[in-house]
Amino acid sequence: MLSLKMAFDSRALSALDFPRITAALADRAATSLGRERALALRPSDDAYRIAQELDEVEDALFGVSLSLGGIHDIRDIHARAGEGRVLSGQDLLNAAYSLDGAMTVKRAIETNSRGPLRDVATGLGDHSELVRRVLQSLDREGNVRDDASPRLRDLRKRIEPLRGRIREKLTQTLEKWSDVLQEHLVTIRRDRYVLPVLASRVGSVQGIIVDASATGQTYFVEPAAVTQLNNELTRLILDEEAEVRRILTELSALLAQDSAVPMTLATIGELDLIASKAKLARDWRLNRPEAAPDGLYDLHEARHPLIENPVANDIQLGETKLLLITGPNMGGKTATLKTLGLAVLMHQCGLYVAAASARLPVVRDILVDIGDEQSIEASLSTFASHLKHLRYVLRHAAPDTLVLVDELGSGTDPDEGAALAQSLIETLLEQDARGIITSHLSPLKLFALETPGLKNASMGFAVGTLAPTYQLQVGQPGRSYALAIANRMGLPRDVLSRAEELLGPEAGLMERMLSELERERRELGEQLETAAAARREAEAELGRVRHERETLETRRNEMLAEASQKAESLYADAVERVRTLRARAQEDSARPRVMQELRELRVQAQKARPAPPKREERGDPIRVGNKVNVPAYGAQGQVLEMRGDDLVVQLGLMKVGVKRRDVRLVQETKVKAPKPSFVGSAPSRFDNELQLRGLSVEAAVEELRAAIAEARALKETPLRVVHGKGMGVLRRTLRDYLKTDKNVESFHDAEANQGGHGVTIVNVKR
Repeated sequence: MLSLKMAFDSRALSALDFPRITAALADRAATSLGRERALALRPSDDAYRIAQELDEVEDALFGVSLSLGGIHDIRDIHARAGEGRVLSGQDLLNAAYSLDGAMTVKRAIETNSRGPLRDVATGLGDHSELVRRVLQSLDREGNVRDDASPRLRDLRKRIEPLRGRIREKLTQTLEKWSDVLQEHLVTIRRDRYVLPVLASRVGSVQGIIVDASATGQTYFVEPAAVTQLNNELTRLILDEEAEVRRILTELSALLAQDSAVPMTLATIGELDLIASKAKLARDWRLNRPEAAPDGLYDLHEARHPLIENPVANDIQLGETKLLLITGPNMGGKTATLKTLGLAVLMHQCGLYVAAASARLPVVRDILVDIGDEQSIEASLSTFASHLKHLRYVLRHAAPDTLVLVDELGSGTDPDEGAALAQSLIETLLEQDARGIITSHLSPLKLFALETPGLKNASMGFAVGTLAPTYQLQVGQPGRSYALAIANRMGLPRDVLSRAEELLGPEAGLMERMLSELERERRELGEQLETAAAARREAEAELGRVRHERETLETRRNEMLAEASQKAESLYADAVERVRTLRARAQEDSARPRVMQELRELRVQAQKARPAPPKREERGDPIRVGNKVNVPAYGAQGQVLEMRGDDLVVQLGLMKVGVKRRDVRLVQETKVKAPKPSFVGSAPSRFDNELQLRGLSVEAAVEELRAAIAEARALKETPLRVVHGKGMGVLRRTLRDYLKTDKNVESFHDAEANQGGHGVTIVNVKR
């Protein structure tokens, strides 16, 4: 019984040189955790996970700069702590630095990530208590600090003075024992202070022999005067060591109890792998692939990522299910086949791919037959090895797999090989498989011309230089160039002629046909280049015309702005003159003449003011205050409010809400008011309705002040001030001003059917 097939088996990955990709990733890892993840990387067939991994790489490229240096693999340290072992200070320090680095990375991600890496960073735990305790207890060399505990601080405070006393007593003893000493110095042996005494004189001194030299010429003697002090020092040192061990045991237990450490380390490995993917994308100039439906492959300027200075090619599969690449050896057929295979593998590992742009599906497996795998032990020839792999390919080929077969039909008789190859291609087409097949067999070229779903392709070759161009030429079968190369290499002419005879007329016809196709292709390419040049020239001319038009438009706008500025200046001058005349109008004797001049200047100023741009109106130009006919109610009323296309209309005592399209504007005949006149002056043209809607607060107050002053001078009252309702800001500001104007006798809201709160009636003092 056959065992279940594993997707992306190691033989296919090896045939496509995928281990070199993972090795390149591992070289860019900052930690051993990341290197381990990189070397173990395998493609996935989970489309959601692939998209998520690509998002993470994009976040690392353009969002977060992942800095993982200084973080170590502390899995072994954590495991030993979990077994109850007492860790050294250096091990604890490495663990603390690594976990502190992990928390720093988490903070950087939370601050700068665009989103995807934040989900990954949730695996980084909080180890702040452990890090704080370790760094407080240990110095940079991993030694326990004096202030790690009160007892340790007390012991070390007692040890150092005691050592001083011992050295002082021994210094005094040096003078007494000077004639029996090997050297005039104090030394330490077996953690006790001693003096080096000549072996021949050791019996003449009082003390304890602690050690001897390797030659036996010197004994290290502890004088009796310091024995008690040395004993006390030894006891203190033992107590110190016990306290240090207790502190290290406590810190080791604290590390063992931190259950978040394994997840933090696993997350650091994942983040390091993501950072390595981003570095590889930058170093190799890779781009993000986009997802495509099953069976659709669309790569532009794809190149083999492991070849130095590769030639880029476009590769498309879709309606063309299988691409048959033919042509001479060393022309780049296998490299093109591997280029597609590596792009698919890299995409499904969450890596960017070596192409200017790429749309790739998610495949279940890549089925390959690449290379020569002879096996003497298994008695398999090259042809038998190919057949074994092809049987595997045929068994599993489907729309969600990619088929890559190199040198199909090779290793046996060409006629039989061609027949077998054609039959295999037909089966693959029936199974709706997608892929690339390379071959040298001429009959397959004709078969591809007649078979839907199968298309010829070849790799470019320059006969003049006998060098491949490595350019993929889709739609054109490849030539072998064997006779052309032989002629170029200087084989005798009669040998070449005989070879042409043996090939027969059909073979010669095929070569001539392919040669003619190449010639036509070159001519079409030249014509296309000519057309492209003409198009570029036309686009350049179009750009020049557009630039000139933009320049003219800019000049026109400048002239309009200049004219507008001039008009504003004239308007400002006129306003200033109006203010001066109004001041003079306060004198009763000059009032009629001044007010006449004031009206004329006001008209001139209004003419000088730049007209606002006209707006296109849709439907009737209905405004607040207009009378409208409401057919649905069979009545006419006044518009009180406008809210977009919704109107509030006063119909008698009733307010109704209607749509703009459901009313009709009533054209009112404006009745000209009688024109009062000053004695001996021209008639007045004063308008007792002041429209302030749309003005700023400051401008509205200034207009109101001027209108009230003019009304007072002309003895016109009341004034109807239209300010609208809105948020009520303008209404409150105007009313605050009216309370302060001495020319105002009183003011109140208009009647409900005359504007209500949107209109203020101002009674001007006469």
